[in-house]
Amino acid sequence: MSDVALSDNQARQNQPLDSIWHNGKEYRKGYTTGSCATAAAKVAALMVLRQQVIDQISIVTPSGITLSLNVEQPLIEGQQATAAIRKDGGDDVDATHGMLIFARVTLTEQREITLCGGEGVGRVTRKGIGLPVGSSAINRTPRQTIEAAVREVIGPLRGATIEIFAPEGEERAKKTYNGRLGILGGISIIGTTGIVTPMSEESWKRSLALELEMKRAAGEDRVILVPGNHGERFVRDHLGLDSQRVVTMSNFVGYMLQETVRLGFRQVLLVGHPGKLVKVAAGIFHTHSHIADGRMETLVAHLALMGAPHALLVEVNQCDTTEAAMELIAEQGWQGVYTRIAERIGERIAEMMRFSVNPPQCDAILFSFDNQVLGSSRPLDQILEALR
Repeated sequence: MSDVALSDNQARQNQPLDSIWHNGKEYRKGYTTGSCATAAAKVAALMVLRQQVIDQISIVTPSGITLSLNVEQPLIEGQQATAAIRKDGGDDVDATHGMLIFARVTLTEQREITLCGGEGVGRVTRKGIGLPVGSSAINRTPRQTIEAAVREVIGPLRGATIEIFAPEGEERAKKTYNGRLGILGGISIIGTTGIVTPMSEESWKRSLALELEMKRAAGEDRVILVPGNHGERFVRDHLGLDSQRVVTMSNFVGYMLQETVRLGFRQVLLVGHPGKLVKVAAGIFHTHSHIADGRMETLVAHLALMGAPHALLVEVNQCDTTEAAMELIAEQGWQGVYTRIAERIGERIAEMMRFSVNPPQCDAILFSFDNQVLGSSRPLDQILEALR
């Protein structure tokens, strides 16, 4: 039987998207925008050649998994055909989940295959993400799989132009990091394996590291790492530093610091609320609560080393939130602990980077939710001057 029209039983056999288990719960895998674009291009090419509508198509992903996917909105117009595949991220729902990824294939006599992005596919406007400025945001692996799938269909003697488009792409892209990476006007066609693994942090970490790469490619050798949006606003509005130097690190402190070493940054500043950064003072470089906590223990240890009264140590230890502990610390006048913690963060980072040949100068600034500087690893004016 053809790889196009498959029985339900065969479809199940050719779509072995097994689940994974995380914290006692089962999660379903999905497939990437790159897999959708590849399948859409392949079926569009087949429809042109056969001059018949096809409702299902199979592809082999770069990871070796065969997917059998339903085709939506198939249309044949002479030597041109259009088809769409609906993105399914499994249980790892993201901004592109459920949207249609289209391919339009037109046969030519030039024997070459050309590929471009159309409506809703972003365009690269800055260096540093591995694609030429001005090109469509179709990453290398999907580009290769799309062209290979069409070549397999049309053979060596024909050529084709392929346009990948996504009508919802521009709106959906507002919920992604594309704008910060300099990808404007739509989504990216991505995926190195073709399969989305739920609960995997790798794609998230990689998207954050791409922003570092982009800034380094632009010639920047100083960077400010923040856990999230609050940190970015504080840097811009209260430290007076250039927000273009800010990169979000989320919970991946250690990973992003390692990336700054790899990319050759000269100076790195961590800016954040003690609720996140106090963990780094304890040597915890992944700050999500499911990895480790230790916030109160770290505060208690440093307060004790400063000679704080036992009653305060007991009260802080019993707090459920960092904010509650900070109120007690402020009431009893022990705010100096934040400078001590910031200094310890610097020491911990230096320990982590001790085998690096050229480690960057790393500093830390802690701030409160009412946007006051609580402490810094070096005198604040020295840190800020080095970053201006």
